[in-house]
Amino acid sequence: MTLNPSVLLIVLLGIGFPMAFTQSIVANTVVCCIALLYLITHHANLKTIGLVTLVSLPLALGTGWSFIAFGTGDVWQQAWLQVSRLFAYLFLGMTLTLTTQVKEMLLSFVLHLHLSPTFAYGLLAAFNLLPRIQRQVKIIRYSANLRGITYHLWQPQLYFKAILSAIQWSDDLAQGMASHGFSEGFPRTMTYQDKLPKWQWLLAGLIILIYLLLSLFL
Repeated sequence: MTLNPSVLLIVLLGIGFPMAFTQSIVANTVVCCIALLYLITHHANLKTIGLVTLVSLPLALGTGWSFIAFGTGDVWQQAWLQVSRLFAYLFLGMTLTLTTQVKEMLLSFVLHLHLSPTFAYGLLAAFNLLPRIQRQVKIIRYSANLRGITYHLWQPQLYFKAILSAIQWSDDLAQGMASHGFSEGFPRTMTYQDKLPKWQWLLAGLIILIYLLLSLFL
């Protein structure tokens, strides 16, 4: 069963906000397990899941150890709570980002959550420009090498040249949108269709309610 991106976002917010205040390790662990199961059943990239988890391990260990070393009261309880909360947020976020394309996500938000079309299309344009930006950075570094100059990733000159190229692309993009009749604030014809059954909203409410009950009584 695939949930609509808008429904997934509501579930994420409905669980994520109270999670910051609840004190239930069990509820956080259940969220991690269910989110991981959702990712597996929707064929999310397991290598990406493993890499994200591996990168977050030092952060989790550092967070847990800081509570053990400097906390008061039941420091182990607080350490496990913070670690489980971190991974719960992590897996919740991946249920949306790893199972949905950026275009589907943004257009779903426009249709069902009243996200500004201008903002959505602007973000979509930025995401579509990412490969071009990566290629431009390689061209800048290669051109510098031909002149005997080496640009490293931490040098501001590299990013300054990339920003100049991005400004030019932004100009071209604005002119292209204007030539296609785009005007900010005016209604647009949506060719993208995204059916959202009402039962998914009910399911989202039920999931949030179950989490709240788990966090209160476990």
